[in-house]
Amino acid sequence: MRKPTARGPLSSAVLANLAGTPQDQLAEALPLPGPDAWPEPEDFVYDGDVQLALFCLYELHYGGLDGVDDGWEWHPELIRARTGLERSFEGALRRMADVPSLPEPAAEPVAAGLFALTADDGGPSLSRYVAKEATGEQLREFLILRSIYQLKEADPHSWAIPRLDGRAKAALVEIQSDEYGGGRPERMHSGLFARAMRGAGLDDAYGAYVDAVPAVTLAAVNMMSLFGLNRRLRGAIVGHLAAYEMTSSIPNKLYSRGFRRLGYGADVRDYFDEHVEADAVHEQIAGRDMAGGLAKAEPALLADIFFGAAAALAVDALAGRHQLEAWQAGRSALLVPAEAPA
Repeated sequence: MRKPTARGPLSSAVLANLAGTPQDQLAEALPLPGPDAWPEPEDFVYDGDVQLALFCLYELHYGGLDGVDDGWEWHPELIRARTGLERSFEGALRRMADVPSLPEPAAEPVAAGLFALTADDGGPSLSRYVAKEATGEQLREFLILRSIYQLKEADPHSWAIPRLDGRAKAALVEIQSDEYGGGRPERMHSGLFARAMRGAGLDDAYGAYVDAVPAVTLAAVNMMSLFGLNRRLRGAIVGHLAAYEMTSSIPNKLYSRGFRRLGYGADVRDYFDEHVEADAVHEQIAGRDMAGGLAKAEPALLADIFFGAAAALAVDALAGRHQLEAWQAGRSALLVPAEAPA
């Protein structure tokens, strides 16, 4: 991914260091915010400088950044900085997440609890707006906002595979196999989304629009990396994926309807249509076998499973609210409005 443009002193220092060669000491000190920098949990989520810095630090563990030495990935000073930011991020998420009463740590009660949690989601209905009201420009913005994750779809959750065992591991691998196209590269969900972007006249390169998206969009992706890259949070990444699958099928049907309404063809709609059927199956596997299986095998992780699910709903609700409020007010939901297709 190309290096983004800094949004403040922290992301500027991170990017300045990454421009050099890894050494024992950083060339430029990282101005890490203090623990009292965010009086409200949402403040962390809306801090563009911090979210971009985290995003860049996490990206070192994925495809990397153009022109950045791979030796930076495990540089101790960068890991120390990331850990400090993660501590504040996790604290903010735990304050934001509305975790329900915990069920018995067994497959059926856990699945029932997760289905109840996701069904009770009070977030704004972005999918209904897309289906019935969104303009062509807003649909393009919708794709741009989602591209920050969808062009590497499934990767953050895959970190959990070697950290699980038994029923939970088998269930996660089954879900991820579908996400990666079941052995067919052209059916990988990230590839289907790239095709949708091309069909809408957009750049399908991963990270092409990172400078255009708001902090809350970066936060939603960073949350997955936080959960996936920390073994102690393996319960949270499982809960996140369960909530993701349980809230996907019906919205994707509505997203597809919105693109059809404005005349987009199968090349754009295929990604959303694929998720209507696939995620209706995945939600059952995720709830009972993956999350329920993990809770039964490791009851101590039950609380984090529900924390991960509740945090996913909370941050996605903020991101959806940001988009709807902007669009309903006649504004762009992007920091930099997208150019019209050629």
